[in-house]
Amino acid sequence: MRVAAFALACLLAAPAFAVPTQVEAEYRISTNGITIGSVSESYVRTGDTYRIESTTRAEGVLKLFRDDTVVLLSEGRVGPGGLQPLRFEQRRAGDRSRDILAEFDWKRSLLRSEYRGEEKTLALPPGTQDRLSIMYQFMNAPPGGGRVRMHMSNGRKVDLYSYRKVDEPRLSTPAGEFDTTHYERVTESEQESHAQLWLARDRFNLPVRVVFEDANGLRLDQTLVSVTTR
Repeated sequence: MRVAAFALACLLAAPAFAVPTQVEAEYRISTNGITIGSVSESYVRTGDTYRIESTTRAEGVLKLFRDDTVVLLSEGRVGPGGLQPLRFEQRRAGDRSRDILAEFDWKRSLLRSEYRGEEKTLALPPGTQDRLSIMYQFMNAPPGGGRVRMHMSNGRKVDLYSYRKVDEPRLSTPAGEFDTTHYERVTESEQESHAQLWLARDRFNLPVRVVFEDANGLRLDQTLVSVTTR
């Protein structure tokens, strides 16, 4: 359900000194106009370290069939290149067998993953982000340009994603109106999932809307409901 994990990329709109050290955000997840979930998210930077926690809960009709809560956690360092994850976790209240733990060994360029009792080690390309850190990376370090390529890990594997800039619309959300940069994922096959991302140029490039559509046509829309920064 967590769709924010498929988003990327934008130019850093705010000067570096203005980047907040704390962000609290609430999102609504809907499909075909029907609310099916909510996301509560917090980002905290302390010195040269960060911690991001995201909790997704089923709501509405989905809760009747799949009453689940998914907690994602990302911890790591903040440096000249932005966020550098060290640990990523996924915990599912409804199915603990799907819990994920990933540790980033940057000295050896290796990602160690634990899932369903199995451990494996993968190559870790420079600049790789996890599903949470990627959403706050561009608040800390701008990639630049109209097209962005970056590696991202869901804790089990590492994939290369490419996004291109579409336009810069003014977007209305329950949290207010924002001048945004709109990106969409560049895909090479109809079997790949499609994703779009709107980032608030006047609010530290925070994501205000994410739309995800899988190969089967399931479309999920995650929209900002409220946000506070400090």
